[in-house]
Amino acid sequence: MAVAYERIADELRRFIRTGELGPGDRLPAESKLARTYGLSVPTIRDALRLLRDEGLIEEHRGRGDFVRRPRATVLRTNDRHQWEKRQARAPQAERLKTGATEYDTGLRINELGFQAFYREVPADESLSVIFGVPVGEPLLERTYRTRHVVETAPLSLVTSYMVLGLIEKNADLLDESNEPWPGGTQNQLFTVGIELSRIEEHVTARPPTPEEVEELGLPPGTSVLILRKTSFDTDDRAVEMSEVTLPGDRTEMLFTTLLERW
Repeated sequence: MAVAYERIADELRRFIRTGELGPGDRLPAESKLARTYGLSVPTIRDALRLLRDEGLIEEHRGRGDFVRRPRATVLRTNDRHQWEKRQARAPQAERLKTGATEYDTGLRINELGFQAFYREVPADESLSVIFGVPVGEPLLERTYRTRHVVETAPLSLVTSYMVLGLIEKNADLLDESNEPWPGGTQNQLFTVGIELSRIEEHVTARPPTPEEVEELGLPPGTSVLILRKTSFDTDDRAVEMSEVTLPGDRTEMLFTTLLERW
């Protein structure tokens, strides 16, 4: 037999699923729910905690609990890389129309908010191995946050690295104010004569850090996907590496492998 807080959670869950409480609607205050159901506030809190754990509602500090809006979803496929390569040499007017995030989400460019932060960092041991450069070699670290404008949480957390010496002849590539760059990283590399020949992607999953839970707005118990992408040029030299942290509750990854016929 369901205990009291489970019965309350069942009824509130039904209101949400039938649309009586819609996305963004505020739930009644805990004290009002307690009076409505003739139960104690701690019992109501247990019911609300259950719904938060299921990702149906979210707490806004100082404002109460709200029905969680469906988040923009990301379908990331390996087709995006060839699409980006075609875009890299397209006229600027065409490159300005859309980008890889729009490709992954189906959103329009005016539905996205974007931030970029650049800084110079020395290569640590891991990055020196990836790029084949000495420890301490100057790298350009780029941090990106892109979000659906109606949401507060970004779609992912992205940190990208490139060897400074490979790109510094184009000063525009060192200025974060030029972001979002039409045509993305492949066009940026194209401006300094670099063509990509292959991209390696390594995907793992893990529990999020407290900082990732906060920034990505993750429901309790949600894992994150960690995608490490390394791009190689036609000389098989690693020219860019990025680590992408993706929320597991709204990310789908699809990899299609074309097989040669016998």
